[in-house]
Amino acid sequence: QVQLVESGGGLVQAGGSLRLSCAVSGNIFRFTAMGWYRQAPGKRRDLVASITSGGNKKYADSVKDRFTISRDNAKNTLYLQMNSMKPDDTAVYYCNSIPSVDRYWGQGTQVTVSS
Repeated sequence: QVQLVESGGGLVQAGGSLRLSCAVSGNIFRFTAMGWYRQAPGKRRDLVASITSGGNKKYADSVKDRFTISRDNAKNTLYLQMNSMKPDDTAVYYCNSIPSVDRYWGQGTQVTVSS
């Protein structure tokens, strides 16, 4: 059974940094493109960064040059390093496969950026 558990969120001041982690159980991780998604209050859930099984990365324009996605296939863990954070980055952050699978959604981790 596949389970994704996000961690690492918190409260940070504008300009600060956070590193999110996503632990993936099950045997899908190393063969699957993965992504970080976020959902701000009253808004839809959007993909912000993705990484293929081979390590190719893509970013939404809003986070390009500030966020870095990475993966450790030996640890079945996905990461998101967030730097130069802005209040607009405030959201619940989730990991999921690319494309997303409904039953994989976890609880997410709250990120709040104060101005």
